[in-house]
Amino acid sequence: MSLARAGDKTAAMDHFTRGDLRFDVADAGPPGGDTIILLHGFPETSASWRAVTPGLAGAGFRVLAPDQRGYSPGARPAGRRAYTTAELAGDILALADQAGAERFHVVGHDWGGVVAWVLATDHPERVRTLTVLSTPHPRALARSMVRSSQALRSWYAAFFQVPVVPERVILARGGRQFRRSLVRDGVPADLAERYYQRMSQPGALTAALNWYRAVPLDPGAARGSATVTVPTLYVWSTRDLALGRRPAELTSDHVTGPYRFEVLEGASHWIPEERPDDVVRLVLEQVRAYP
Repeated sequence: MSLARAGDKTAAMDHFTRGDLRFDVADAGPPGGDTIILLHGFPETSASWRAVTPGLAGAGFRVLAPDQRGYSPGARPAGRRAYTTAELAGDILALADQAGAERFHVVGHDWGGVVAWVLATDHPERVRTLTVLSTPHPRALARSMVRSSQALRSWYAAFFQVPVVPERVILARGGRQFRRSLVRDGVPADLAERYYQRMSQPGALTAALNWYRAVPLDPGAARGSATVTVPTLYVWSTRDLALGRRPAELTSDHVTGPYRFEVLEGASHWIPEERPDDVVRLVLEQVRAYP
């Protein structure tokens, strides 16, 4: 498959570019359908959407799922500053441009949710609807740090700021503990293995952790704290060990556009992998409500 020409919605894609970076992307569904872009989190890849994509594509949508910056082997720039939210969002705009999607629906999970919030606040003219799984609005998350147990839940983000050590811990003993923890928390074993194999590639884990390490250097991080005006669906799950109920409940304070909050009882943080049927149902309800 070849790269789609700008403005051409008929050519399927297997990659897109931004500057000298080359990103892998999965492209499914009718080429002329309205576009849904699916954004994975850490330490996932676009494979996290494998059980979601068929339902969306089968409903007539073109579904684009990129391996984002640091996860695509051809897009691993060095240094933390290359992973600011403006750069991450800019990658997705480049994808949309090259796919010929002037406007698109965006669905993000975990760190992909952060990118989705930024796209909606910085580029509302491009975003038809916003659907975020797990990740609360950035300002709601910040407020909850002093009003709930969220700071304790977010301990790993501070640990990831330490140079070198997180890489050694995660990759120790062939990543056995890494894979076990993912499976124990709800990720299918074959996907846990797939994520580990990607993270074990040279430079991949450091690049992925640079999403966290760029936060203190990111003057654009506050962009995600802007009020969201586009139609928004936020989905939180009750067994999410990383993100608690308080920031989930506070998220509504930061959306002035049409807003819907859905709770998945008994689901873990890994919503796309564990509850794909619910994701398909909820996303289709959202995008069909705001065509």
